[in-house]
Amino acid sequence: MTESNYFKFSNWVMVFPLLAVLSIWTVYWFEIRFQVNFNDYGIYPRTLKGLRGIVFSPFIHSSVEHLYNNTIPIAILTASLSYFYRNIALEVLLWGILLSGAITWLIGRPSYHIGVSGLIYVLVSFIFFKGILSKHYRLVALSLMVVFIYGSLLWYIFPVEDGISWEGHLGGFLTGIFLAFAMKVPLPKLKKYDWEKEDYNEEEDEFLKHFDEHGNFIESRPPVQEEDIVIKYHFKKDSGEEKEDY
Repeated sequence: MTESNYFKFSNWVMVFPLLAVLSIWTVYWFEIRFQVNFNDYGIYPRTLKGLRGIVFSPFIHSSVEHLYNNTIPIAILTASLSYFYRNIALEVLLWGILLSGAITWLIGRPSYHIGVSGLIYVLVSFIFFKGILSKHYRLVALSLMVVFIYGSLLWYIFPVEDGISWEGHLGGFLTGIFLAFAMKVPLPKLKKYDWEKEDYNEEEDEFLKHFDEHGNFIESRPPVQEEDIVIKYHFKKDSGEEKEDY
């Protein structure tokens, strides 16, 4: 697979982020509009009732601030995932929700854990480690960009602030690492220049022929090709006679 085929824009690059943002905002609008509270559908660790939160919790948020803080990261990260890893994007999202939610259910405090931040940590962790493991320059660059923008999120996998589900963040971070190692994706073949190939011969390189053994530039001019010159004379003997060519 060539780079032009692998790094190719598709409609999913826009659809994924749009669906993710619309889903979480629609649920919150529904709560406000009909005066209901879905917090009870979040993850409540180590209870049978709390298992349903593994699926429902990413769509539930406690406030507008909570929702807004998660909107931009989930939009950017899902767009990046669908563009750079489109073959496995849907699998990463599904397994990310299930596994990170399961870890939160196992290790979380006895409280309702809600929000899409666990999935955000899955995507940050996955994109970073997958790019490093791939060793492809574009994917590595994406990894470094993710670290530059969201590197500060690493602190919140520890209990540094009350009211934040650090267990969900930790579960998402560990899930992203696991998926980066476990999920295989076909990578584009890097373009090789002539000097990178095994059968490369320096003596046949047209560029190197311009330099001597000491590295001095040698100017070379293309040989002048002689062309046959044809000369034609046109003349008339009398005004009434036809033109003749010689």
